[in-house]
Amino acid sequence: MQQLGDARTGKLAGNIAAFGRALRRAGVRTDAARIALAEEAATLVGVERRLDLSAALEAVMVSREQDRLVFRELFDAWFRDPELANKLLAQMLPSAEGKAEPSKRRPRVREALAAPRDPHKPPLAALPDKEAEFDAAMTASDRQRLHHADFNALGAAEYRLVERLARDISLPVPRLPTRRLRPAGESGRHARMHWPGVLHEAARTGGEMLRLPRLARREQPLPLLVLVDVSGSMERYARLLLAFLHAATRRAGRRDVFAFGTGLTDLTPAFRLADTDDMLGAASLAIDDFAGGTRLGSSLAELRQRHARRLIGRRTLVLVISDGLDTGEPAQLAQELQWLKRHSRRLLWLNPLLRFEGYAPLARGAGVLHRHADAMLAVHNLSALEQLAASLAALMRSGR
Repeated sequence: MQQLGDARTGKLAGNIAAFGRALRRAGVRTDAARIALAEEAATLVGVERRLDLSAALEAVMVSREQDRLVFRELFDAWFRDPELANKLLAQMLPSAEGKAEPSKRRPRVREALAAPRDPHKPPLAALPDKEAEFDAAMTASDRQRLHHADFNALGAAEYRLVERLARDISLPVPRLPTRRLRPAGESGRHARMHWPGVLHEAARTGGEMLRLPRLARREQPLPLLVLVDVSGSMERYARLLLAFLHAATRRAGRRDVFAFGTGLTDLTPAFRLADTDDMLGAASLAIDDFAGGTRLGSSLAELRQRHARRLIGRRTLVLVISDGLDTGEPAQLAQELQWLKRHSRRLLWLNPLLRFEGYAPLARGAGVLHRHADAMLAVHNLSALEQLAASLAALMRSGR
């Protein structure tokens, strides 16, 4: 006779598998191995206590901190029966509404719950599992196309998928040695002898120098200052690149982020939020000139007057994300860019218009920005974002 709480067979196993696929649609990294562990965890903790079941599934199915809130909201919506805790097995209905109002759910949770279902296909619980990060219906050619597709040419569903994929691309910020020292062992690269340590070790061994400790400089990532163009021509790129930068620079150390259009908006408080969806929501509330014009010169003047201390001792790496279609005065833009270069280590222009073969910065603002930037890099598709980290490292090594 089958036990009611046995997670290896029956409806519970199928619903946990379907729940895992819903997490995958929401952008949470969940594969068949994690779903199998979740079924085993449900067997061990039972279904009598809802919080215990939630904690057990979260422990084995979530590996990133930014996915925890998404998991909890989706769990509440997926396993919601409050009346029959002891019969949770028979009451788990994926189509049931969660405790949270739909309008208050995170976009990733709403999209996962509202995923279209083909009436001619079996329910999710009966579908075979797929160990893939993409939708099972997506072919290899579709994945390749999305990988190289311009962000501005994507459909709505493709745009949401690419946005989630962009969050998984890493962007290691270049690290440079500081003045502070750290132990480097006896054969550390570019290390120097730590003579007080040598004498201390010799005193412990009766005057014999058995170890020769050395010191090397500590390394830390460069401070990062990001300026994102949110004008009308950058509308399709701004949201996706903000999501990418929030996830990719999570461990970058100090980072200051500003949006500019007709004015300057400080997005640094929004970037302190752990969840990318929360950050995007806070940024949308903070930006009041979204999809408007572009006046980079006046925005940089405001940065100089009100936020000059964000630039740390000519060590800051500045990323300007814009198509260069500035409507302000070129003379003011040139003056402010000269000031910005004097107070930063590198000024890099990330330009989505590099998707066009033979692109030349012919617009007035683009020409000024091109003359003052240390380099111009592409950010128009997933492939370009993956190459961005390698390009930054190469530029820092070359010193150009």
